[in-house]
Amino acid sequence: MKKLLNTLYVTTEGAALRKDGENLVAEVDGEERARVPFHMLGSVVAFGPVLVSPALIGACAANGISIVLLDRVGRFQARIEGPVAGNVLLRRAQYAASEAPDDIVRGFVMAKIANQRSVLQRHLRDYGPGEGEEGGDAVSAACERLARILRRLAAGLGGLDLLRGAEGEAAQVYFSVFDRLVRSPDPEIRFRGRSRRPPLDPVNAVLSFLYTLLTHDCRSAAESVGLDPAVGFLHRDRPGRPSLALDLMEELRPVLADRLTLSLLNRRQLRARDFEVRDGGSVLPGSQDGRRTVLTAWQERKREERLHPFLEEKAPLGLVPYLQAQFLSRHLRGDLDAYPPWFWK
Repeated sequence: MKKLLNTLYVTTEGAALRKDGENLVAEVDGEERARVPFHMLGSVVAFGPVLVSPALIGACAANGISIVLLDRVGRFQARIEGPVAGNVLLRRAQYAASEAPDDIVRGFVMAKIANQRSVLQRHLRDYGPGEGEEGGDAVSAACERLARILRRLAAGLGGLDLLRGAEGEAAQVYFSVFDRLVRSPDPEIRFRGRSRRPPLDPVNAVLSFLYTLLTHDCRSAAESVGLDPAVGFLHRDRPGRPSLALDLMEELRPVLADRLTLSLLNRRQLRARDFEVRDGGSVLPGSQDGRRTVLTAWQERKREERLHPFLEEKAPLGLVPYLQAQFLSRHLRGDLDAYPPWFWK
């Protein structure tokens, strides 16, 4: 359990939440783990099977505290709240900002590119530059190209089309050297360029699987603060597409999904036998053990804590989408001058 931004996150399965006077009390196996006065709470987010007493539900509704219920993997299930006073205004602000989203999109794109560059730099620190490559090491060269793109964006020039173009250029640079980051001994496990629907090699299969999990988390995060997950800023609106969830996940992809993919493959936790090649050439994590390995590693990665650069406080990686959604909602309401993107340190 952790309290951040006036929100209590309950991540312990089997926890029980109850009302005691003017306080919320969280218990695990009958032992009190947290006590928070109602006047210090804005919302409660519960992951998985968590018991919430009827008395607490009534007290939270009366005090304007929303209760958000998510399943074990973070998919949105329900939002419990009293009379709604602010969501309609927040969504109107979101819709208005989507007509001129340049500043918000700049934050998403710069954080994504900076975090991609950090993934490449981590590889260089861990394994050193390559040898015998014409013109120097390709990964080092990619880092420099990403740095040039970041400097161009930091100058604040250009509008939405330029930002989208920069994001696409950076993705091409980043994935052009991604295979050099894969150190699996299995010759079948190679990255042959980004392929999505369907993934055509084991690396893409793991990336796509983790991106799907991350999309669920970001959609839940948007819904948990009252944002419309279908109306985004960087991604264009399309029927059935959670555009805002895709926006929120961009800055998190390199750290939460790409790094985890590399760890699973390079540490030989996933081998070629764990993948299935289907008709048409699509590749999927085929074995039950392989899927379990990915899901277990995903949950473990989300429990890791990192210093949030804006909060200046440590937070589990799994809560970052929810924190970023809160920052975005506060910016749209006018409480923050700008959206503070998340940079991996």
